Amino acid sequence: MTTYEQIIYEVDGPAATITMNRPDTLNAMTSRLQAEIRHALDASERNEDIIGTVLTGAGRGFCSGVDMNDLGAMSAAGKTLGNTYEHLAADPGNPDKDPNYMFSPLYLLGLRKPIIAAVNGACAGLGFSYATFCDMRFVDRNAKFVSSFAPRGLIAEHGTSWMLPRIVGPSHALDIFWSSRRVEGEEAYHMGYANRLCEPGESVQEAQEYLKMIAGTSAPISIMMMKKQVYKHLMSDLGESMVEDKQWMDESLAEDDFKEGVASFVERRPPNFARVKVD
Repeated sequence: MTTYEQIIYEVDGPAATITMNRPDTLNAMTSRLQAEIRHALDASERNEDIIGTVLTGAGRGFCSGVDMNDLGAMSAAGKTLGNTYEHLAADPGNPDKDPNYMFSPLYLLGLRKPIIAAVNGACAGLGFSYATFCDMRFVDRNAKFVSSFAPRGLIAEHGTSWMLPRIVGPSHALDIFWSSRRVEGEEAYHMGYANRLCEPGESVQEAQEYLKMIAGTSAPISIMMMKKQVYKHLMSDLGESMVEDKQWMDESLAEDDFKEGVASFVERRPPNFARVKVD
């Protein structure tokens, strides 16, 4: 079993939880922290009993962005530094070797299983990017989002210029990028960035309960395929998407999960669906 230094990884039935555990820095991102998150997500992908994972932060914040020591080193070098941790090497988010999911945090889109950001406080910079690329965001009412890019003389980093407008629309995205103003939980919910607005301290539990709920009702392979459809077809023309949907629909009608879904409905019992298997 891998011993993590900067995260806590827990499993409760079908829901896994990754807690970024550097509360004295508001969980500022280091190269090691990112590697540990990726490694833990690979563990979730390979555990057939897990339906999805919650990503959150310890203490008062979700993530304050890149650790200042790493920022200083990048500023001095004039480039992103490539620190690696070979014993934590994992590629959980690209089973189809899709070039769109090669980088961090874009690989979150390629995960086979849902990942929900439970944002419990400050969420800035790279932490904001991670939250943006999660499938859903359950947000404490007192959470605060800041893009942080423009005040550092940077562009909209880590693919957020592609993803954020698709969540909140171009105008809201530009406001968040240009002003780098603080967006609080309620405003994030009203603009569509937050999927759930939670009372302080409750976002993690609500995200876990959501995963447990869909684990009891929905086929894991259906969940995997729907995630694949949504993100792949964001980058496809409608006609191309419909051709692919038709092919995948025909395949799903021939699977045992479809027979089980119908039988469990008719027999008024919980379904017993197949698990997502990882080679």
